[in-house]
Amino acid sequence: MLRIQQLKLPVQHTESELYNKIIKALKIRSGDLIRYEIVRQSLDARGGELKYVYMIDAEVKKESAVLKKCPGQISRADRIRYHFPKSGTEKMPYRPVIVGTGPAGLFCGLMLARAGYAPILLERGQCARERVKTVEAFWKLGLLNTQSNVQFGEGGAGTFSDGKLNTLVKDAAGRNRKVLELFVEAGAPEEILYQNKPHLGTDLLIGIVTHIREEIERCGGKVRFGCQVTDIRIEKGAVRGLTVRHSEGRIKEELEAEQVVFAIGHSARDTFEMLKEHSVPIQSKSFAVGVRMEHPQEMINLSQYGKHYPSWLPAAAYKVTRRTGYGRGVYSFCMCPGGYVVNASSEPGGLAVNGMSYQARDGRNANSAMIVTVTPEDFGGKDVLAGMEFQRRLETAAYRLGRGKVPVQLFGDFCQNTATAALGEVEPCIKGGYELSNVREIFPEELSAALEEGIKGCDSLIHGFARRDAVLSGVESRTSSPVRIIRNEAFESGVRGLYPCGEGAGYAGGITSAAMDGLKIAEAIAKKYAPCYD
Repeated sequence: MLRIQQLKLPVQHTESELYNKIIKALKIRSGDLIRYEIVRQSLDARGGELKYVYMIDAEVKKESAVLKKCPGQISRADRIRYHFPKSGTEKMPYRPVIVGTGPAGLFCGLMLARAGYAPILLERGQCARERVKTVEAFWKLGLLNTQSNVQFGEGGAGTFSDGKLNTLVKDAAGRNRKVLELFVEAGAPEEILYQNKPHLGTDLLIGIVTHIREEIERCGGKVRFGCQVTDIRIEKGAVRGLTVRHSEGRIKEELEAEQVVFAIGHSARDTFEMLKEHSVPIQSKSFAVGVRMEHPQEMINLSQYGKHYPSWLPAAAYKVTRRTGYGRGVYSFCMCPGGYVVNASSEPGGLAVNGMSYQARDGRNANSAMIVTVTPEDFGGKDVLAGMEFQRRLETAAYRLGRGKVPVQLFGDFCQNTATAALGEVEPCIKGGYELSNVREIFPEELSAALEEGIKGCDSLIHGFARRDAVLSGVESRTSSPVRIIRNEAFESGVRGLYPCGEGAGYAGGITSAAMDGLKIAEAIAKKYAPCYD
């Protein structure tokens, strides 16, 4: 296979125009092109001309001759193929247990199930199809289910998000491609294999995670919902079992286990507390907090695409970042074109927001988290869970401010430190009730000042970004885990048999990177153990 880089065509090109461009780049006749595959497609709007930029792999006749004709322009395709390791030899007395069915837990479970390890997956929340009903009832009626909500349940927090599948994780083992292939196998569109910034949307993710779980079960695994791990039994420095509480009847079960994957997500605060009590090595880490900011999607489209963009182009995205005069970084995160701000709370008396899109991304507003990094120095105290408590304080303030609803403020009023009395042209797109408030009151003034300065600075990047009637919602506090559960080169904790995994453990930051980390843990278990158990 040969690889063509930087092949550019107008966005309105036809398939035959792409074919002819490939022929021309390779300097061959059409009969010499056996087949081609799009490896990457990205949209370039620079210079006022909209273009698709392609990376193409092509199979041709007389490959060496083509390479000689095109020195420096064409290269051999260096495809990384993913390989799951051969099984080890140590015996497993019990099935491996995976705690959590977010992307890390599901993909770890899928790989182990296909390799014959018959894992048991424990999930405190509901299956995806029941979970979506519970979440929608919360948004409409305000009835919070603390075990099954936007944070907990099949698919994890990513299910109620924009479903972004891009990642910045360096990947020398082909895990990124493998994850995307598994998504396609589960029902995702094939375009995610080559789009520069692929996404799925909540509506597609519901069916996809259900398909993955059914595949795990078909391969001999077991997925149990309404099962919260409340304790861990450790003997002589190794895992020996788990205490599981069933949501129905609050029944407790003692489960024997010696290989346990903790893929618990970034909001499993009670689990963090339990692990701390058992002296499992944990350290506090930096994360970011801020607000959700909404603008008209059409304003973003015009900024990114220009005045005369084709109507069929997808809702435009953006990424902005600024550094304040005091050295704090303010940046956009989890940008949702044509999306919704959602009440993503999981604890009574606390309120957190997130962003979500459906596959079509056809909402009238664009929203993004505008956040500022906070470090252990900002939290106060030396406790490893100080960051978690800092999140809780912000969420409690947001809940009180909005009287249980999402507090909302215009950016102009945020700058004046005054409560918003009336909206402007931008009408919020929020899943859940909202209350006009003074969002600035949620934060320590140092963070509020940084957000104000950073957002104003972004107006030079996107005209109108700092418009007075842009809508701010608070509080965006669950950008990543506030802790890291320490693991060694074999991916085990200091407690033998305990495998910290994914975003909650501090080793991922999004759907794809969490799924890739799930693959890593499955590989580590498979390398060491034989797929046999009592």
